[in-house]
Amino acid sequence: MTDQTEAASPATRGRADLHIHTLASDGTAGVEAILDHVERRTDLDVIAITDHERIDAAVAGRAMALDRGLRAEVIVGEEVTTLGGHLLALFIDRPIRPYRSLRTSILAVHEAGGLAIPAHPLVPYPLCAQGWILRRLLDDPDPAAHPDGLETFNPTSLGKPWHHRVVRFADVHGLARVGNSDAHALEAVGTGWTTFPGETAADLRRAIETRTSDHGGAFHATVGQLGTFGQQLRKRSRDARAEVAGRVRRDGTGRDHGYPGGHLRPPRYEGRDQAIEPDRP
Repeated sequence: MTDQTEAASPATRGRADLHIHTLASDGTAGVEAILDHVERRTDLDVIAITDHERIDAAVAGRAMALDRGLRAEVIVGEEVTTLGGHLLALFIDRPIRPYRSLRTSILAVHEAGGLAIPAHPLVPYPLCAQGWILRRLLDDPDPAAHPDGLETFNPTSLGKPWHHRVVRFADVHGLARVGNSDAHALEAVGTGWTTFPGETAADLRRAIETRTSDHGGAFHATVGQLGTFGQQLRKRSRDARAEVAGRVRRDGTGRDHGYPGGHLRPPRYEGRDQAIEPDRP
């Protein structure tokens, strides 16, 4: 009798979305809502929460997924603002300090045990890594300064016009293809993805390191992105009111970062103890 599990496993390809924002930065959905959406409405096996300049929501999300026995694994990540563009830091064990050179930031990601993926690269915009910067890094004699891949699919307006150029750049330079949603709204989660041999976060990491990952997804319509921008404006207004109210009351609270304990100051996940301490209020 054929062992169907062993026979099927070589063809198994998982799916991951490694660029998701929450209420803790400029996203419009909380961690619990994102986890529920991933569990009920997507076929994602792995996600990474990558808020700007912070990891507290990612730490909380990983704990919540484990505590609830959810199907999808959660990777601790961060979208780091560097002087050479935005950088996705994945699998990290500590926050990465922003506003340094792209080279220094990549070195810091690797020191934190992570993988460094420039986000929405080659777009002629200050928040995107440019080709000459990436080529200089790839020529660096220190392999720890090399990026581990490129975000070759990003469905937002930053990614669509430059998609084919980014794919060619990654292939010419032997960089892993990584696709993501860059989701700032709940309905966008899973609209861009990375495929990889296997199903687990460990399989995903191995695929990026061995250049066997690929990308997929559907580009957003402009109207939908305008709707997300409106949600972000309303969120910022709510955040400002909550911050002011907490200071007036002096009760150690502020805006909600989208997880249990995220309204406290400093924000902290109110769950089981974690190896990574949430950082950056």
